[in-house]
Amino acid sequence: MAGKAESGATPDRLDLEGFIEAAGVSRETAERFEAWRVLLEKWRTRINLIGASTADDFWRRHALDSVQLAAFAPPAPPALAPPLRWVDLGSGAGFPGLALALALEGAGRADAVTLVESSRKKAAFLREAARVTASGATVYAGRIEDLAAAEAKEQGGGFDVVVARACAPLTRLLGYAVSLWKQDTVGVFLKGRDAEAELTLAAKSWRFQFDLQPSRSDPDGRVVLIKRLEHVRSS
Repeated sequence: MAGKAESGATPDRLDLEGFIEAAGVSRETAERFEAWRVLLEKWRTRINLIGASTADDFWRRHALDSVQLAAFAPPAPPALAPPLRWVDLGSGAGFPGLALALALEGAGRADAVTLVESSRKKAAFLREAARVTASGATVYAGRIEDLAAAEAKEQGGGFDVVVARACAPLTRLLGYAVSLWKQDTVGVFLKGRDAEAELTLAAKSWRFQFDLQPSRSDPDGRVVLIKRLEHVRSS
C-alpha cells in the first residue's frame, strides 16, 4: 500500500450559480441538475433518499460532492473504441453516479454509467431521475453480487471505474468492488475524516495502490483512489 494525502479548501454553501462556477459545468448541465433537485424534493418526503439536514445544501453537499470525482476520470478512449464503463455501488438518490453521468455527458463524453441500487423504491426514483434529466445512465435494480455474477458471464466483463459514496466501510466496499474489477480499473470513493484509518484496516485484507485527495465540498472529506486491487491470500 502506498500513497499520499493532501489538504484542500471547501466552498461555502452554494446556489445554482455557485455550483456552475465551482464545478465548471455548463448552464445546460446545471439545469439538468436543477430538474433532479426538484424531483428529489418531491420524493424525499416519501422515501429516505438524503438526510433532511442536507436537503437545503444540495449544490455543495450532494451535487459538487459528486461531480468533483469526474476530475479523476481516465482519459476518454479514441472515437472508435468502446466507451468507458462506470458503476456506482449503492447509488441511493444517484450520488455520485447520476451526477457523474450528467457531468460526463455535458462534457461530450460517451461513457456508460450504471447505477446499482437494491431498494426497489430508490431504483424507481433513479429511473425517474434519469428520465427527467435526459441522462443515459442505466439503473440496475438489484444487489451488487448479482451484477457481478452477470458480468462474470460476459466476455470482457467488468468496469473501468468503480465509484461509491456512503455505501460501506472501505474493507467491505473493496469486497464488493473487486468482483467488478478489471486489471486497469480505478476505484474512486468518497470518504470522511476516518479515511486513513479505513485504509489502514483495509490493507490487512487487500493489496492496492492508493492516493488520498482532499474533498472540494467537505473540509473533513477525502477522495480515495484505488488501483491494482487484489485480495491478500492467507498463508
